[in-house]
Amino acid sequence: MLDIIQLNEHDNVVVALKDLQAGQTVIVQGTMIELKEGIKRGHKVASKDIATGEDVVKYGYPIGHAIKEVAVGEHIHTQNTKTNLDGIKEYQYQQKLTSNPYENENLSFNGYRRKNGDVGIRNELWIVPTVGCVNGVAERMLKLFEKEVGDISPFDNALVLKHNYGCSQLGDDHENTRKLLKDAVLHPNAGGVLVLGLGCENNNLYEFKESLGDFDEDRVKFLVSQEVTNEIGAGVQLLKEIFENAKGDKRESVPFSELKVGLKCGGSDGFSGITANPLLGRFSDFLVAQGGTTVLTEVPEMFGAETILMERAANTEVFEKTVSLINEFKEYFLENKQPVYENPSPGNKDGGITTLEDKSLGCTQKAGTSTVVDVLKYGERLEHKGLNLLSAPGNDLVASSALAAAGCQLVLFTTGRGTPFGAFVPTMKISTNTPLYEAKPHWIDYNAGVLLEQETDVVLRDFTEYIIKVASGELVNNEKNEFREIAIFKTGVTL
Repeated sequence: MLDIIQLNEHDNVVVALKDLQAGQTVIVQGTMIELKEGIKRGHKVASKDIATGEDVVKYGYPIGHAIKEVAVGEHIHTQNTKTNLDGIKEYQYQQKLTSNPYENENLSFNGYRRKNGDVGIRNELWIVPTVGCVNGVAERMLKLFEKEVGDISPFDNALVLKHNYGCSQLGDDHENTRKLLKDAVLHPNAGGVLVLGLGCENNNLYEFKESLGDFDEDRVKFLVSQEVTNEIGAGVQLLKEIFENAKGDKRESVPFSELKVGLKCGGSDGFSGITANPLLGRFSDFLVAQGGTTVLTEVPEMFGAETILMERAANTEVFEKTVSLINEFKEYFLENKQPVYENPSPGNKDGGITTLEDKSLGCTQKAGTSTVVDVLKYGERLEHKGLNLLSAPGNDLVASSALAAAGCQLVLFTTGRGTPFGAFVPTMKISTNTPLYEAKPHWIDYNAGVLLEQETDVVLRDFTEYIIKVASGELVNNEKNEFREIAIFKTGVTL
């Protein structure tokens, strides 16, 4: 393996691919550079002298500026580099589209075709509480149902989508809770849903039912706990009705174009923008070429790289929606009297990420090079195939839940530090580096660290084949570990 990598010919930094020692020499574009100090893997080294105030360039873009003179061979990081980002910007539409490098290969996977035509990659039984007060009731209800029924096939799994909300909320918080729960009830990975209410909550079950629109009445049932004497028994009976209606469910071959995939990263490190995120970008372009759909979120981690996405807007309307996506999220920070650019995290910095631009330029690579066809507000569901943007924060659980709620059957989650959690849809963990994959095989599903030694097209083909297996029923680690979460974005007052 090489010692360092230069990501773009215009960069004035290189990235260490392994731990390097002070005094060690490396070669950059034919020039030998002696390291002034030890450099951890994933961290940056100045490949040229950088003057005070001069831009530090990585990926071919500025990731900040030097706050003091930096000599060639010195460590470039938080001690000598600061972000260039500041405030809310105005943007001009300058469209720059590229052709998709992939062709439609007419691939397929085995999924569940629903009554309304949607496709799920899992057939699960969910209890969706309208309010957190009934989380415990729902869990007891589900345990009794599973005990009485025994084998719950053809359901792959049964779970309660526990959350803390549904009451004592106002305004956007109340609407966000209702939207996310509604999206979950209508999600194609659910072969059956029991919506369980208490009876006195803000998120009134009968109003919630009206908000669903058309739904399969054989697969979605409702219960208000305060309106029956024995809510456990009544709930078990409704679950049994759903179970009977699902007994004929089976997988069938469906086109790869039916796949909707969320793109997420967390616990990022200096390799995120070199291995795992570019791999997701290649896969995103490949899936779009098959007629499928991908969704990029984590709006605060677009700051500093947002113009790259804006240039790829399909039209003026999508461009304006992208501008609103960015600036409305900045205004959210400012309204709460918080700094817009308080990022990256301590773990990101330890892994080699220096500024928000550094993080964002790596993060947005998950979106590949495809045209942005639509921009969704938080809680909205997908309407257009292709690459979409979604409003949600960077928080792993909240953003992954938002991707699932938008209609993604699968979330692809890259990480350089590692994390065990899972959303309420399969959440595939892709490591940026091989040591993490080897240390946490019970967390990590796929190792993108091999890209440092293997050709990208070979890895992309292998990765795609693995995704087809997962879409066809193979479990990922968060499912095996039974780590399943739903997290709802909260912004305001709790009564």
